Amino acid sequence: MGRDKPCDVAFWLMKSEPDAYGIHDLRREGNTLWDGIRNYQARNFMRTMEQGDQAFFYHSNCKPPGIIGLMEVMETSLVDPTQFDPTAKYYDPKSTPEKPRWDCARLRFLGEFDALLSLDQLREHYSEEQLPVIKRGNRLSILPVPTDTANDLLSRLGQLH
Repeated sequence: MGRDKPCDVAFWLMKSEPDAYGIHDLRREGNTLWDGIRNYQARNFMRTMEQGDQAFFYHSNCKPPGIIGLMEVMETSLVDPTQFDPTAKYYDPKSTPEKPRWDCARLRFLGEFDALLSLDQLREHYSEEQLPVIKRGNRLSILPVPTDTANDLLSRLGQLH
């Protein structure tokens, strides 16, 4: 995902299960460390994020899954602390503080949309190239969203609250 100019904002789609961490949790906290990413491709996408980028908050593994809110990247290239904690779900015994394998980003709540735009609705309006999350079998928790698609999504989703 390239940027036309250094000041351009990139758009992302970031998945979370609402029972684990949902849009209401982010609203309450204001910002969060997006940690626990244990897929190299998703991690690498996160490594290309820049402060000011925006991310669609996607509720996954629920009925129906879909886009529910919007976040902004506050900080990048942070070391994911859960990789070092043996009691954590995302503990990685091969990772050390001297050579961490996993990082995370801090994101802040920008708002929640009036209604969730479901995966089925996304499939009606977009191709796999426009919005990779609709591809069957796609399990990546972080995906780039082309700017044209992001702008169209924002117009479909309406106002944030």
